[in-house]
Amino acid sequence: MTQERRLRILGLVVLLVFGVAWLRAAQLTTVEAQPLKAKLDEGRQPVTIAAPRGQITDRNGIVLAISESAADVTANPRLIKDAAGTAAKLAAILELPEADLYKKLTDGSGYVILDRLVSEAQGRQVRALAIEGVDTWPRTRRQYPQATVGSQLIGFSGVDGQGLSGIEQSLETALRGKDGKRLLVRGRGGEKVVYIKDEKQTVPGKSVKLTIDARIQARAEEELATAGQRFGAKSATAIVMQPSTGKVLAMANWPKVDANDVESAPGSARIVQGTNFTYEPGSTFKPFTVAGALEENEVTPVTSFTLPPQIQVADRVIKESHARGTITATTGDILSQSSNVGTVMIAQRLGKTRFDQWIRKFGFGRPTGVELEREERGKLLDVSDYSGASIGNLPIGQGELVTPLQLVAGYSTFANDGIYHEPTLVDGVNGQTQPRSKGQRVVSSRTASEMRAMLQKTTEVGGTATGAAIKGYEIASKTGTAQKVAPGDNEYTQGLYTGSIVGMAPADRPKIVVAIIVDEPSKEAYYGAEVAGPAFKNLTRWTLNYLGVAPN
Repeated sequence: MTQERRLRILGLVVLLVFGVAWLRAAQLTTVEAQPLKAKLDEGRQPVTIAAPRGQITDRNGIVLAISESAADVTANPRLIKDAAGTAAKLAAILELPEADLYKKLTDGSGYVILDRLVSEAQGRQVRALAIEGVDTWPRTRRQYPQATVGSQLIGFSGVDGQGLSGIEQSLETALRGKDGKRLLVRGRGGEKVVYIKDEKQTVPGKSVKLTIDARIQARAEEELATAGQRFGAKSATAIVMQPSTGKVLAMANWPKVDANDVESAPGSARIVQGTNFTYEPGSTFKPFTVAGALEENEVTPVTSFTLPPQIQVADRVIKESHARGTITATTGDILSQSSNVGTVMIAQRLGKTRFDQWIRKFGFGRPTGVELEREERGKLLDVSDYSGASIGNLPIGQGELVTPLQLVAGYSTFANDGIYHEPTLVDGVNGQTQPRSKGQRVVSSRTASEMRAMLQKTTEVGGTATGAAIKGYEIASKTGTAQKVAPGDNEYTQGLYTGSIVGMAPADRPKIVVAIIVDEPSKEAYYGAEVAGPAFKNLTRWTLNYLGVAPN
């Protein structure tokens, strides 16, 4: 065979090989493209790595919520050679029933979750067993070092790391961070992991510093527990606020909830009562009626009234809480003695339109804007919906609904020389102080001062809150006792009450405003001075000493 013939044959062979290769390549990229891709993807397993949530601290740096290293424990039952033995070893570490683990290890699938969010120490023990087919995957879990302190306010997060309530939910965007991505590649049969690659790093969530003081919060919860248990109450609420800034130093609930064991508490105990409990405020609402009349120059603190034993407004007869004869009293007396008749007479001077305008200026009927989800707005009637008797019951705290935080913010206006500050719970995020508004003037500094002076008389002889007096400090306060409407009923029910007290100290230069609300005390006592007064006195005195506020 000549050299030329051999070259031709070689050329044909080369062309044939390239032709076959080209055809095969075309087949792979068209007809078999999807099946091949699917087969390749069978061995690729993208895994989301949850970012650790940012920590939550109180204003002094005490940690209230933090993420710690944890792990999910998984298994490939196809690789487990001794299911019974493996179940026994893991049960001792994970503290799970051996039978449950054995069932998972023998289900025949290629992947099962044996336990989620185990501690870092447990994860290390599992890895030390070096059992083929058993793996741990890094996760983070939320821990609440203070347990019950501020638990409802701080809130809770789920196993997926998402905030479900409280600050955990409302500041989800800041706390959550950005999840990472990890690629697992499994070998033939899809069983063993042969390659791991971190494709996207996690970005931890931002830290949040609250205005809450954990020590004041804890003390508030102790006082609520004492009051709630003593009077057999359904629930109780306490708020401590700094009037000059609107910073909330404590917002406490009773019954308590352990943030590390949320499921053991009833759903009703998990809500933030300071913003989600609405109730008729009773006599604690009377100061706002009086303040509006002062601003409109309809009365002064010494304006004199002749008060009959009762007063008729449209079809309703309004009496005092305790029977008396006709008396003469000043505006200050009406407030300190909590006269229903006198307050109604003051409201009649205002008229329904101006009365409605003033109570709305104090923030009632709308959310306060505090950093919590689903804050209740309370309930106020539109003036067009007033009945003839409305100007008789609304000014004395009946027929409207408020939240404890709305009430405290309103009283803080008197404490802060007439300037209203929106309540706030967040002091800073990632070290950056949150911007604060200068507040909004609601009443003049003169009216605010006059209100403090009149409210101070409630703790003096003849006032309704003499039991709230604190030696060495001048206290300006107001008690309230409101009868409740039973669920599904439209009438007030005998035996259902909310007893409360709101006050500020020291009266001439208030540093704190404190509120105690005791809902449905079931024992004989139900007046605000009786059921809420002692807790108010103890909490206020302790907080003033703790903050270093000198006596008068």
